[in-house]
Amino acid sequence: MLIATLMMAGTTLLAQPPTYAPPDYDAAENWLCRPGREDACTIDLDTTIVEADGSMHVEPFVAAEDPGVDCFYVYPTVSNDLTPNSDMVANDEENRVIAAQFARFGEVCRTYAPMYRQVTLTALRSMMAGQPVAADGVTAYLDVQTAFAHYMEHDNNGRPYVLIGHSQGARMLEQLVARVVDGEAIQNNMLSAMLIGYNIAVPPGQPVGGSFQAVPPCRADEETGCFIGYVSFRSDAPPPEASRFGKLPDPAVEVACTNPGDLAGNSDAHLVAYLATNGAFTSSVEAGPWVEGGAPISTDFVRVPGMITGQCLNNEHGSYYAITVHGDPSDPRTDDIVGDVVANGVILADWGLHLLDVGIAQGDLIDLVSSQAAAHGR
Repeated sequence: MLIATLMMAGTTLLAQPPTYAPPDYDAAENWLCRPGREDACTIDLDTTIVEADGSMHVEPFVAAEDPGVDCFYVYPTVSNDLTPNSDMVANDEENRVIAAQFARFGEVCRTYAPMYRQVTLTALRSMMAGQPVAADGVTAYLDVQTAFAHYMEHDNNGRPYVLIGHSQGARMLEQLVARVVDGEAIQNNMLSAMLIGYNIAVPPGQPVGGSFQAVPPCRADEETGCFIGYVSFRSDAPPPEASRFGKLPDPAVEVACTNPGDLAGNSDAHLVAYLATNGAFTSSVEAGPWVEGGAPISTDFVRVPGMITGQCLNNEHGSYYAITVHGDPSDPRTDDIVGDVVANGVILADWGLHLLDVGIAQGDLIDLVSSQAAAHGR
């Protein structure tokens, strides 16, 4: 019913091909996260704070009891299914990415995360090797569109909401925002669309244009109806010439970069990063000890205050989020983090810090939701 209503309102939804059979989003198993149940989002997210002097203490995670905001999340390319498109069965990889990228938003949101028939890692690896693959991006998007329509019809009830996606998930939500939200009444309750780890297009020096016509980049913590977008690279390893991120072939647009650590000023801001204790997914190397000679860490996540900063740069290398790791060889804390994409022992420079795009500023993104919610409620 909501799909028909939105189409009558003038939005440009992608037409469903005759062979498309939508998932049943009334079925509980087709959601990784929904409020009021035990699922992928109701997990132990306690975090060990590792200070520069080597001292450590645990920061307990506390989910909000009755948050006034909803967060709707679409996960990146993680499925190891052997088919070009995934099935609708949640495996370990889907649950792991929820833990790394989304469950922590339960501090400020009711959490919604649908399953969708994404293009798989299997297909991505084949495409990167130059092999033809019959992956179906239309079905992946239509699943997300259907899940969002189900959420809006059955759960939203006029509440403010945030869209969160990474990589393939950000691509799905870029299409959704352009077709459903951009310039429509539904934008009024959107606090922000966090479209991270994907090349969102903006015209240089213009407030809107490119990917969207009425949804601008967020430039202040209290701004709503806007988007967050960036692709992260180490400051000493910027996008290479043939990078898949940070560059666009059309000279009339560039890749958006909004600095969640300092939206208004874009200083080289200290970031509240939440990092997996043992490494960043299977495409990265394992993390070494966080403190030289330190005690084992029992939590799945760590924070390293004062160690990581980020700043949006736009230069001859592209438009990207430059991440600096301020290691100090004179203190016992580790001097680096892991998160580069590694294949056969080689760092793939064109991916940057793609595996850490969300985690590198997750605390800042969560704080932004709180600030936007307060501004929306005024």
